[in-house]
Amino acid sequence: MPRTAVSTLDSPVPHSPVPRAADSDRRRTSASVVLRSVLEHGPVARSTVARLTGLSPASVTEHCARLAGLGLIRESAAPRRSNGVGRPHVPVDLDDTGFLVGGVHVAVPYTTVALLDLRGRVVARRELKHERTEPGPVLARAAEGLAGLLAGVPGRRALGVGVAVGGWVDRATGTVVEHELLGWREVPVRELLGARTGLPVHVDGHARALVNGERLFGRARGSGSVLHLFVGNVVDAAFATHDEVHHGPRSAAGAIAHLPLPGGTEPCPCGRTGCLQVELSERTLCRRARVAGVTDSVNPMHVVAAATAGDAVARRLLVERARMTGRAAGLLLDVLNPETVVVTEVGVIHFEDCLAALREAAGIRRTAAVLPTSFPDSVLAVAGGSVALDVLFRDPLGASPEGI
Repeated sequence: MPRTAVSTLDSPVPHSPVPRAADSDRRRTSASVVLRSVLEHGPVARSTVARLTGLSPASVTEHCARLAGLGLIRESAAPRRSNGVGRPHVPVDLDDTGFLVGGVHVAVPYTTVALLDLRGRVVARRELKHERTEPGPVLARAAEGLAGLLAGVPGRRALGVGVAVGGWVDRATGTVVEHELLGWREVPVRELLGARTGLPVHVDGHARALVNGERLFGRARGSGSVLHLFVGNVVDAAFATHDEVHHGPRSAAGAIAHLPLPGGTEPCPCGRTGCLQVELSERTLCRRARVAGVTDSVNPMHVVAAATAGDAVARRLLVERARMTGRAAGLLLDVLNPETVVVTEVGVIHFEDCLAALREAAGIRRTAAVLPTSFPDSVLAVAGGSVALDVLFRDPLGASPEGI
């Protein structure tokens, strides 16, 4: 006789796939919150993590044990007592001794390869001048460069590789959709570099990568909204609010190269005059410096060096460029109204009068904090590594060594 299905309080009720998925998402989110809290406050007691995150002490203890087992956090050497009585609290801290991430930043004249620890600090780096700019050779040299850096730190293990590139980068597929100056179109960077390194590879635009670096390790940490303006040979922007970077469909957000700049005079290949990228690019800066007799170099750092040595013309060129960058920042401020604006631009990084000119041009009436990059000596290395570190801190269980 067939058994009749009876529902009782003692009968096990099968779980549907939806709650299981929701539970998994909650675990990953909670693990991320705990790891971020340890990064920001460590060494920190588990009870303090619970108070800061709103998670239960039991949940925090469980997550800390899991993260410690993965080698991402560790107990601090010095226990702390609460008011000098009771059991000592053994604080936990980020374990920055075992794992590294690789960073690759592809610029127009060269590629920067680097290793970063879990605090976003650069452990090693190299610049590889482009012999050819086709994607295959560039990425092959990047993989070789990373292998060489890893060979120099025996005992450290790479969790993955982050790649930051200018132009239009589709983060979801790891593809450089279009980079006009390099001549790249639909380049599957994740696939190509992953095959050469054997590591998980994550790819994003460099302005978005640096927003992630700023919110994790820089002065924009804790800001409700951040605008990052990157001014190099490529000029682009990124915006994050409530810890989420806006990507848009196929990650096309932040493409400001052809934004018209008030007062611009440079002809653009698009047929217009005064587009943002052609006005502010390092190529334009160096050309103007050559015309003015400052230097015959195509390296913007030679303009900076001349200004540092007292060349008034070089200083004027840098201040004017910063002022024009400020006009662009003002346009973006009108639209986005962020709490914090971070600018990566050589003059602003090195000279206070350039930063002052940028702030004035952006509009002194505005309440946003306008800051230079937090990584003046390592910005390109940090850009690449921050792509991989953002993935780790968002999902430490999914990006953990278990999956490698």
